[in-house]
Amino acid sequence: MKHIKTFTLVFALTAAPVAFAATPMESMDMKSMGGMEMKSSTPSQQMPHPVAAQIMKIDAQTGHVTLKHGAIDNLGMPAMTMAFPVKDRAALKDFKEGDAVQVTFDKVKGKPTVVEMHRQ
Repeated sequence: MKHIKTFTLVFALTAAPVAFAATPMESMDMKSMGGMEMKSSTPSQQMPHPVAAQIMKIDAQTGHVTLKHGAIDNLGMPAMTMAFPVKDRAALKDFKEGDAVQVTFDKVKGKPTVVEMHRQ
């Protein structure tokens, strides 16, 4: 009898989180849960689109470019200055520091990468 009570308790504790997880998030009213709105901390699944940027530094040897860029919505990144690898290293020869550019970013092998860059 003792084992049945223990099993029942363990089963109930194990099943409760599974039942909660099965509830669709769309059906939950977040505002009624303390007025809190939840935002995803992961990048959205948006299509990449060009972002205005300025070239701060070019390192052709490593294939990286440091850009002062606007928000990159498809990667969930705010505006900042950061070095990025460039998908086509050979294209770096066409640019110089200080150039105003339109840059398209995407993840390549899991890393934010410049996949396209054009002068403004």
